[in-house]
Amino acid sequence: MRIDLLRIALKRTASLAGVFAWLGLAPSLTSLHAQAPPPTDHAKLWQAYAARFISNDGRVIDPARGGLTTSEGQSYALFFAVVNNDRARFDLLLKWTESNLAAGDLGAHLPAWSWGKAKDGRWGILDANSASDSDLWIAYDLIEACRLWNDLHYSTLGRRLATLAARKETADLPDLGPVLLPGAVGFKFPRFWVINPSYSPLFILDRLATVEPTGPWADIAAVLPSMLERSARGGFAMDWNCYMPGEGFSPCLANGKKTPSPVGSYDAIRVYLWAGMIPDASPARERMLKALPGMNLYLQHYDAPPEKINADGTAQMQPGPVGFSAALLPYLQSFSNQAAVAQQLVRLKSQLDEKSNLYGTSPTYYDQNLALFGSGWIEKRFQFGTTGELLVRWSR
Repeated sequence: MRIDLLRIALKRTASLAGVFAWLGLAPSLTSLHAQAPPPTDHAKLWQAYAARFISNDGRVIDPARGGLTTSEGQSYALFFAVVNNDRARFDLLLKWTESNLAAGDLGAHLPAWSWGKAKDGRWGILDANSASDSDLWIAYDLIEACRLWNDLHYSTLGRRLATLAARKETADLPDLGPVLLPGAVGFKFPRFWVINPSYSPLFILDRLATVEPTGPWADIAAVLPSMLERSARGGFAMDWNCYMPGEGFSPCLANGKKTPSPVGSYDAIRVYLWAGMIPDASPARERMLKALPGMNLYLQHYDAPPEKINADGTAQMQPGPVGFSAALLPYLQSFSNQAAVAQQLVRLKSQLDEKSNLYGTSPTYYDQNLALFGSGWIEKRFQFGTTGELLVRWSR
């Protein structure tokens, strides 16, 4: 379905600048990135998210998946607690995560990625394997919480977790170099490895490389642009890739199987999000964006991003959820594609429930997380510095 709101706004205002004015943005297109607010206030969205998805004891709950809690959810909530200077909630989230996912010590145990209700009705860890992206986010959250709130306990714990992740979740691949594996177990096969490009935000790698210079993080960051260049299909990121020395990358499933099913979708959308938030001064920024022109080109012809990209790099025509539009805001801004930025802002605002301050008629956990990232960055609630440090509005 094409979004008619944009055409209506353009007709009423006779200029793209009018779209931004209609959204409550400053009318200057060239200064969009420096202006605030976009269609909603990030702080209100965070409070609405916390009320809907975070329990009183600090557990992030995904109602659509039977009350499942993931280390991903905990890691993102910790990040947004720092962004919103919500230290009390940060401590609750951290305590729940460490107690329930990491046997009481994040520095000694990688957190289990999945916690919820088992078939026998008991609540607890469902899968003890780790998710490396969440582990890196949690380490980053702790390190930056230390710097911004001046509490060394956070940094000590974050650095221990980063060291543990470096030992258990990285590998040096032939003809490629060091990479982050998706978890501690299950992604190394006899002849190939499985990689998820969305698990390695460059700014996190840069930050870990700064605070833990003896670790593998600088080398992993150096390999990342090449990995994207070699794994993207038609300028689009894939969710999962198999890497075989001598043959390179090919889209696959998380278990390494190659079927007609591999796509770029709910994982891959974060690849564009992370790339769009890379600081302008980063030497890797241009290469990474150049490897991923697909969404930018697609949105020059269509009003909403596709939900799925086929393994051959062609788009399926079903529009993605509203969170996809939010996730692409930093990416589109990096391409200076102001028309597409306006279009996705219109789509985002059109699906805001003003009573709940959440997005969608049945707000989902993942959409709200993508909206928190996209809206927070474009409002300049947060940005990332040249060494990956978190720049937050409240500390300025």
